[in-house]
Amino acid sequence: MPDRQETWTFLATWLESNWPGLYSALLAALIAALRVIYGGGKLRQLFSEAPLCGAVALSASHGLSLIGIPLSAAPFFGGLIGLLGVECVRAAAKKTFIHKE
Repeated sequence: MPDRQETWTFLATWLESNWPGLYSALLAALIAALRVIYGGGKLRQLFSEAPLCGAVALSASHGLSLIGIPLSAAPFFGGLIGLLGVECVRAAAKKTFIHKE
């Protein structure tokens, strides 16, 4: 690890400014992992579902400000994404963004 004081200061500042998004991703991954374990899923499903939910929550948390939702609400959406799972989020996104005429 770096021994310079300014490196630690930079890392602490970066973590402080990005904490809601990171917390959202970690929460989504944890809830998804626990949901898969509780549902009796296989190890393969656990190792694919949890990181995917974390990645979706991380990307969603950075888009919250675009629709007028404060960044402090990111953990709520992360938990929701982890609880619903990737397939449900995908189906909702398809329903929302793909319009049939």
